[in-house]
Amino acid sequence: MGNMVNCNNNLINPNWAQHGYIQVYTGNGKGKTTASLGLAMRALGRCWKVLIVMFTKGGNDYGELNSFRELSPEISENLKIVQAGLDRVIYKDNQNDKDKEEIKKGWEIAKQAIQNHEYQLIILDEANIAIDLGILDVDEVVDVLKNKPDEMEIVLTGRNAHPKIVEIAHLVSKIEPVKHYWDTGIAARKGIEY
Repeated sequence: MGNMVNCNNNLINPNWAQHGYIQVYTGNGKGKTTASLGLAMRALGRCWKVLIVMFTKGGNDYGELNSFRELSPEISENLKIVQAGLDRVIYKDNQNDKDKEEIKKGWEIAKQAIQNHEYQLIILDEANIAIDLGILDVDEVVDVLKNKPDEMEIVLTGRNAHPKIVEIAHLVSKIEPVKHYWDTGIAARKGIEY
């Protein structure tokens, strides 16, 4: 059996470089959320405190949520997941007040966590979508990100990253589709897409 993670020593990254960055995963290709959640697992394996706010995503039918629920107690006590959306996909023409309310609640939680320096890694999943839909104010998000604690890492995912977000980010990955089986009519599959 491999080494067990022991997060009881409270020495998170004793050789920390004293700087965290803003990362953006955007583009029309598949894999933005998947990449950010892989990063969350890596950080949790190093005893970091991690917050994941899932904008525009509600409901329980996500494989990643099932996995996170089964983490060891030592790891799961360092993780908080907030779902800030209804159990449906929203677009510009079908959003309603309840969608906006859920997303704004999630943003308030994220904003407080950033300002209170509660986590080493914060993932704002689909924040780019919430900004693109006009539900989150890009200038407010930029202001909060610019004033984050220096050592905190923050990741924003979602297509259509706003140019103001791209400008302040330290890392921007644009995932573009070259080929996708959806184009042949294959539906989303449990375990792969959700």
